Amino acid sequence: MSSKSTGRILQVVTRRVRPTCECARATNARASLIRQFSRSPARPDVQYENDNAERPRWSYTPEQMKAPYRWRIKNPAAQWKCNSDPELLDQFYIRFLGRGGDQMLTEEVKWLAITHKSFDQGRRGFNDRLAFFGRRILNLQTNLALLHSPTATKTQSLPDTSDDRTPFTHPALEGLANLTDVPLAEVLSKTRLAGLAKANGMQEIMRWTPRDLHNLNHSGLELILAHTTYAIIGAIALQKGGDVAAKVAREKVLKPLGIS
Repeated sequence: MSSKSTGRILQVVTRRVRPTCECARATNARASLIRQFSRSPARPDVQYENDNAERPRWSYTPEQMKAPYRWRIKNPAAQWKCNSDPELLDQFYIRFLGRGGDQMLTEEVKWLAITHKSFDQGRRGFNDRLAFFGRRILNLQTNLALLHSPTATKTQSLPDTSDDRTPFTHPALEGLANLTDVPLAEVLSKTRLAGLAKANGMQEIMRWTPRDLHNLNHSGLELILAHTTYAIIGAIALQKGGDVAAKVAREKVLKPLGIS
């Protein structure tokens, strides 16, 4: 009996003084936390959804795209304020596209088409791709208008008298020389497109940030106005189709410029 009791006492003492590994304890603790975390259902960020669910995308900068702190000191004298009134934007589209022009594009696309990449560092989207597409459409319609223009055909340059060859003639090719006599860069110059855009009030609703607040022309105002005109044509093409965009290009851009 004494030997058995002595053995039990030794076992108890040995268990108490046995060294334990702290790494094993930490691993077991982490495993229990992981198991508890995996058992809990995922919860959505309710505050984030409630804050931005009611606001349209064009009206705010996503929080994930903001830096935790400003690396440049904010200068109140160098701030440029752009339009944020949807009614003022709709009035511009009505002047530019005619009655019902404010319903031709969706709300998000209307703001995207008049937003330059200099605005808010491009974090709310910008119109570069729309302008690329719209410029191709407007160039095509301009070439077609010049090709069938009777006025341009009557004022064609005379053929070279030193060349004694007789060129092939056909009624369908009579206006072909108009494409070389009238350069496209002069017909759709940024100055002409910017003048048309200013007449429709585009400068008041366009979202951009000039480099020099005291000299907008040196900041590229004319170029950005022409760029935005192209973007609206491209947005209409993607929203309503190529036929509608071609009609808008002919009636709302080329006709006011005297090309028909």
